[in-house]
Amino acid sequence: MTSPAPAPPVPAPVRWLSNQPYLLLSLTSLFWAGNIVLARYVADHVPPMTLSCVRWIGAFVMVLPFAWPHLRRDWPALRAHLPLIVLLSATGFAVNNALSYWALHYTQALNALLIQSSGPLFVALWSLLLFGVRLTWAQLAGILISLAGVLTIILRGDIGAIASIQFNKGDVMLGGALLAFGLYSALMPRRPKTHQLSLISFTTGCGALLLLPFSIWEFSTGFTLKFDALTVATLIYVVIFPSTLAYLFFNRGIALIGPNRAAPFFHLMPVFGSAMAILLLGEQPRLFHLVGYVLVLAGVVIASRRASAAV
Repeated sequence: MTSPAPAPPVPAPVRWLSNQPYLLLSLTSLFWAGNIVLARYVADHVPPMTLSCVRWIGAFVMVLPFAWPHLRRDWPALRAHLPLIVLLSATGFAVNNALSYWALHYTQALNALLIQSSGPLFVALWSLLLFGVRLTWAQLAGILISLAGVLTIILRGDIGAIASIQFNKGDVMLGGALLAFGLYSALMPRRPKTHQLSLISFTTGCGALLLLPFSIWEFSTGFTLKFDALTVATLIYVVIFPSTLAYLFFNRGIALIGPNRAAPFFHLMPVFGSAMAILLLGEQPRLFHLVGYVLVLAGVVIASRRASAAV
């Protein structure tokens, strides 16, 4: 029996990028912010289960040619940890994405951004419950400071606006999506030691399979894709950026600095989202944008510092 062919050499720029956790996690938040904005825009145009399923089929097909040599070599390690890998696929790819896209049919962007900002708390909760990993004082302070920045941006500097926010079933779905993704983030450091392309190809393929029955059911109800320019552009974006690249970057970022230090980068999503509104939709920058940006960035810097004493 012949051994798997050696993996091709990694280009120097890719090696450099793969060792820059803060840049990787910042780009992840940028891509996911774009995903939220776009998904809300096409919520009544593209079915949520089908969008989730096609998203991961596309990512799997895109990654597989590059991942194949690594996947063949790493298959024994993946097979030995199959229950964990399936759980990662379900929480990080199937449940999280399907609930998020479905929720955006019922909730407003303001609510979605507000709930997304609680992501680091879910990661910290799962890390504590499953593995006894406590937040450090710096991580707790960073999360609270960046959360204050997020609220400043979302509420447009008016704390009284929080009283006007009304939550609905879409908000509950988003909470469930964050609960699932928090579990995925907490479990990632326990994954088998494989090449990241092996892991991302297997989990995207598995996530697509888990979503396929729900996509078929959705199609049977008459909620189908409209094949036009908007649909094609949406699928191209979600396959390349928030799916393939973002998850590669996020997984690598967690591997380098851990889930609790990586989680505060969730708070960059509303920052990027409001910046997109300024650049693409013509919204005027205001003082509350600047204050919010400074608070978020300060919180992320503080929380992502090396470990200190735990809370």
